[in-house]
Amino acid sequence: MGSFEQFKGSGAVMDQSMEESGGTQPRVQWKPMGYEEKSAAVHEEMKRMNRLPATSTYVTHRLRVLNKILQLLSIQRTASQEEELELLFAGLSL
Repeated sequence: MGSFEQFKGSGAVMDQSMEESGGTQPRVQWKPMGYEEKSAAVHEEMKRMNRLPATSTYVTHRLRVLNKILQLLSIQRTASQEEELELLFAGLSL
């Protein structure tokens, strides 16, 4: 059985690069972006998603993540929310 099947069966998902770094660093380090740049990037991605079929589970999930990012951008964040926001951005590859 391959390593994917082992993780798939256990419900665990781990990126190899995160495993090697102790699981604390995002896989890709992005240049720092301000609120305006992040907000603009999210809105552009939402426009792109809205051009795709609305019944797509990929589109539904991605829009949910984009909405979560907008929510986190609009509030005063705790340290854990700040980390969650950075991980969401890293996962989207914007």
